[in-house]
Amino acid sequence: MLDFITVIGGGLAGSEAAWQAAKRGVRVRLYEMRPRTMTPAHKTAYLAELVCSNSLRSADPMTAPGLLKKELEMAGSIIMEAALESAVPAGSALAVDREVFSRYITERLTSHPLIEVIHEEVTDIPEGFCIIATGPLTSHALSRSLGELIGGEYLYFYDAIAPIVDAETIDYSRVFSASRYGKGGDDYLNCPMNKEEYERFYSALIEADTVTARDFEDIKVFEGCMPIEVMARRGPDTLRFGPMKPVGLKDPRTGREPYAVVQLRVENRERTAYNMVGFQTRLRWPEQKRVFRLIPGLERAEFLRYGSIHRNTFLNGPLFLNKDLSLKAKDTLYISGQITGVEGYIESTAMGLLAGINLARRVRGLSFVEVPPETAHGSLIRYITESEPEGFQPSNINFSLLPPPEGRVRDKKLRRRLVVERAISSWKRYLEVIGND
Repeated sequence: MLDFITVIGGGLAGSEAAWQAAKRGVRVRLYEMRPRTMTPAHKTAYLAELVCSNSLRSADPMTAPGLLKKELEMAGSIIMEAALESAVPAGSALAVDREVFSRYITERLTSHPLIEVIHEEVTDIPEGFCIIATGPLTSHALSRSLGELIGGEYLYFYDAIAPIVDAETIDYSRVFSASRYGKGGDDYLNCPMNKEEYERFYSALIEADTVTARDFEDIKVFEGCMPIEVMARRGPDTLRFGPMKPVGLKDPRTGREPYAVVQLRVENRERTAYNMVGFQTRLRWPEQKRVFRLIPGLERAEFLRYGSIHRNTFLNGPLFLNKDLSLKAKDTLYISGQITGVEGYIESTAMGLLAGINLARRVRGLSFVEVPPETAHGSLIRYITESEPEGFQPSNINFSLLPPPEGRVRDKKLRRRLVVERAISSWKRYLEVIGND
């Protein structure tokens, strides 16, 4: 038996899995192919680089994403530790300075005595205990190797990335600072639109030139990352009830709620860049510049990064995964992160945490401890292992995945509080059982 485990992929899930295993006294070889082999979306050699938004979504524990963060924090997550160290203002959300975040994780992992980081591409599944955490951008070679092992095909969808705007090129006379309903202070810049401005923008958006479907085969887009132009084609008011909804915001210049609004979220601590919230896109770059400059305040905007689209790969978890995240076809191989069929930064992290814990326990001769289904982590495990395989699609954490409280509780806030309190209590007991073993 090898005296170490292999983790393939140095993203959020792989970094978390390596950290949890090393915390439990298990030696880890963590393989990350960057910077020797880059992906279409990554830009740096750092571990746990964030390639889409810099937001980890709500920090409120009374929300499903907030509950999952609370559980991660209780379990000593390196990703949550880094997020809190690198946080930037984002209202009630937890957003981070990307570079500070990734550099922190890289430094912590590379300095750990039980973790060896190796910058090489892995093309074949190695012998011994292994965690595959290669994420949605799994290389073609490793994808083929895994596909041959499970005897089935991957599912896939395409993920769209939002543009980032140079802060110095925003017209601050046309925007205002505020968070929706005043929550979290004035952390967002808001570009308000009247009816005429919105209709002009909408028309330009739906007529703009996109990356064609044949460039990426048969495009399947996850609902949670729907490109703004795809969403717009569902109807002229779709955006006003989605990412451009003005509800909870009042333009101080008029004293009224705008007809529509584009929110900009701070991208780094220096406030030199802003992310266009909800504006994931597959428009061609010249079209992005033309169309997005129709937004009030962005008439002269320069884009530090244009939006783009890339293929996300994931397994049909109910067919292929055991509850401990080992593969049914080869139980020495564990799968973690977004490739399991979860969607989102913290969800990927959660799968990395559980894979690291489960494999470390197994290597040390300890029994598998099932995660309580009433916890946020347990609800995700149940979703990716017990859902109907036909039509299986990735999911973010949400309260519909957690069991309802006992009895009939009509009040929504009380019902949610009971679910959260039960989850935290069960998660605490789970952590007490597994300890640091």
